[in-house]
Amino acid sequence: MRRCLGAAVIVWLAATAPAGAFIAYVSNEKSNTVSVIDTEKWVVTKTIKVGQRPRGIEFTRNGKFVLVAVGDDDTIQMIDTSTLEVVDTLPSGPDPELFVQDAAGRILYVANENDNTVTIIDIERRARVGDVQVGVEPEGMAISPDGRILINTSETTNMAHFIDTAARQIVANVLVDARPRFAEFKRDSSELWVSSEIGGTVSVIDPTKHVVTAKIEFAIPGMRKEAIQPVGISITADAKTAFIALGPANRVAVVDAASHQVTKYLLVGQRVWHMAFTPDEKYLLVTNGVSNDVSVIDVAALKVIKTIQVGELPWGITIAKK
Repeated sequence: MRRCLGAAVIVWLAATAPAGAFIAYVSNEKSNTVSVIDTEKWVVTKTIKVGQRPRGIEFTRNGKFVLVAVGDDDTIQMIDTSTLEVVDTLPSGPDPELFVQDAAGRILYVANENDNTVTIIDIERRARVGDVQVGVEPEGMAISPDGRILINTSETTNMAHFIDTAARQIVANVLVDARPRFAEFKRDSSELWVSSEIGGTVSVIDPTKHVVTAKIEFAIPGMRKEAIQPVGISITADAKTAFIALGPANRVAVVDAASHQVTKYLLVGQRVWHMAFTPDEKYLLVTNGVSNDVSVIDVAALKVIKTIQVGELPWGITIAKK
């Protein structure tokens, strides 16, 4: 009897154990800080002072730095992950917002909202090596799994721009609904998803034919349609499930990524913005801009299990192994 009880306790402990040795960085747009979260203890272990209006944030491929776009300072700051201090900058254009790296981690592509360009930066040389003119108010950035196509979404032009990374030229434009904010490829390159905040939809695009093949819509009982504003998108590696942040609706939609049907809504904090999986995909962390916290979603259980207080107006989030 004791042996059975012991086995049960072990199983229970395994099921309730925290995430592995991962660390998350959250950009806090209003407090001009980055919160560092230990995902073993689910606590903020450090608050790093950065430039003005930090938004886009991402680990470099080698894990040595966290890059953060400080929009009102017109630059990308580099946080050393060993010292947790800002140690250098990269030369973006005016008001950088979101960015994406190539697979090798050598080139950074940055959406500069105020001059309608995507800036190309050599990370190692800390040098600006090119620009691509895009639509009005560029924001969303994604790169195809093979690295050949870069995507930028322009909020006012309402387009997803397809940019050839070798030629550094736009090769196609796809019209989507109003105010596109984020773009995400499926890992097999079969689909590109683009969220439209004001349009209230996610457009599913065929990346080869450059056409919208489906639109995902959302309906929450008792809530006005205009309050449902999709922004961040995260799709699991197996391309089976997608999670969509719905802004002031204070919910994350769970979507069957094959059928494009919403299967569930998860109540999170206020004004949910962006999100990131832990590397093992056991957890999804989402930033809640108005409630100044991060919600932790158990991906398998589809359940919010934790809320972590961070700085003011948390916006972006990036997670990697310690």
